Amino acid sequence: MIRELLKRVPLARKVARLLFSPPATDDRRFLLDTLPKGSVGAEIGVHLGDFSSQLLETVQPRELHLIDPWAHERTTEYRDAWYGGKASGGQSEMDARHASVCRRFAREASSGRVKIHRGYSAEVLGGFTDAYFDWVYIDGNHLYEFVKQDLELSFAKTRPGGHVCGDDYTGGGWWDGGVKRAVDEFWQARRLPPAQIRNQQFILRR
Repeated sequence: MIRELLKRVPLARKVARLLFSPPATDDRRFLLDTLPKGSVGAEIGVHLGDFSSQLLETVQPRELHLIDPWAHERTTEYRDAWYGGKASGGQSEMDARHASVCRRFAREASSGRVKIHRGYSAEVLGGFTDAYFDWVYIDGNHLYEFVKQDLELSFAKTRPGGHVCGDDYTGGGWWDGGVKRAVDEFWQARRLPPAQIRNQQFILRR
C-alpha cells in the first residue's frame, strides 16, 4: 500500500528519503556541505553504499569512485569489524555486498558518473595520476598502518586546495584509536592547518 502511494504522490519518494534517511546524514552534514558540488571524489570503504548514496545526493559529484575490496578478514583482530567477525557469512557475504552495491548504482555506473573498483585502496588509488581528485573520503581498514597509508596516498592523489577526510576519528574502537593517531601524526608532520573535527569526522585541507 505504501509503495503504491509513493508511486502516485508527486515527489513522495524524495520526501520519504529526506524524512527517513539514516542518522549518519546529520552526523556528516557539515562534511557533506564542505565538499564542492560537481567535483571528482573517491570513497575508500563502501560497505553497502549508504554513505555513497548521500554523497551522490548532496555533493552531486560529476565523478565518484567507490573503492572497496569486499574481502573478508579472518584474523582475530578483525572480530568486531564489519568486514571481519561481523560478516558471519564470510567471503560469500562480502561477495553479496559487492553485488548489491553494483545493483544499487547500476544506473550511475552505466552513465559513467559512478565507477566501482573492487580492490585494495593502495592498488586502486595508485593507478590514478597525482592531483586527480577534488577530495577523498577514507573509511576503509581502520588499523593505524592502513589509515596512514591511505592518508599519504590520498594526499598525493588530491589536488592542491582539495580535501582529504574520513570517518571514525576517535579513541578506542576495535581499531584501538588507530584512525585518530594516524590523522594526528599526519597533519602535524606535514604542518597542515589543524584538522576540522566534528562527530568523529575529520577534514584535512590539501
